[in-house]
Amino acid sequence: MLNYDITPGVKGLIFDLDGTLADTMPWHYQAWQKACARFGIVMSTEFLQAHTGAPGWKIAEEVIALNEKTGIVTPEDIMQVKLDEFYAIQHNVTPIEPVTALVQKYHGKLPMSVGTGGHREAVEKTLEIIGIRHYFDIIVTANDVVNHKPHPETFLRCAELMGVAPSDCEVFEDGDLGIEAARRAGMIATDVRTWYDSGWSDPPAGG
Repeated sequence: MLNYDITPGVKGLIFDLDGTLADTMPWHYQAWQKACARFGIVMSTEFLQAHTGAPGWKIAEEVIALNEKTGIVTPEDIMQVKLDEFYAIQHNVTPIEPVTALVQKYHGKLPMSVGTGGHREAVEKTLEIIGIRHYFDIIVTANDVVNHKPHPETFLRCAELMGVAPSDCEVFEDGDLGIEAARRAGMIATDVRTWYDSGWSDPPAGG
C-alpha cells in the first residue's frame, strides 16, 4: 500500500464519508437501483457518479425528472424505499483503509470533522459500522445545512466548528461536487479516488 498522508502545514482535516472514509457506494447504488425499479425508473452508474455528494432528495428529484416521472412519483417516495433498502445491506460496508489510517494517525493531533451530503441516521450508522465514530466530535450532514455540495457551506461549517481557517483545511473527497465545494471554500481538495479501487459500478450480489 502506498503511503498516503496529509498536505504539510494544514491545521484541520475534513473528510467526506461515502466513497472516502467508507466504501459504501456499491451498496448505495444497489439500494438506488431497487428503489428506482419499484417506480419504473432507471438509474445509471454514470448518473449516480455525477451526483456523488448530493443529498438523497436531490438525487431522487433529478432521476425522476430524467425519467419523465415528475408529478407521478415524488422524491419522498423513492427516498424512503432507498433508505430502507440501504439499511438492510449497510452491514456490508467496509472502511477505506488508506483514508481511515489518516484519521487514526492524526486523531488528537489535528482537529478533524466529517462533511457529508448523507442523511444523518445513515451517516452515524456507517461510522459505527466501520469503527471510527469515536474519532469525530464534529459531523456535518445534509440535515445540518441549507446549501449542499457543490456549495461550500458544508465544509465552511466544518471549519467553523473546528475553529480552523478555511485556507488551513484539507478536504478528502471522492466526488466532483465535493471537490468543487472544497475549492470554493478556499480549502485544499484531495481526491482519494486514486487511493483505492471500489468497483462500485458492479455492486455485489446479495447482502
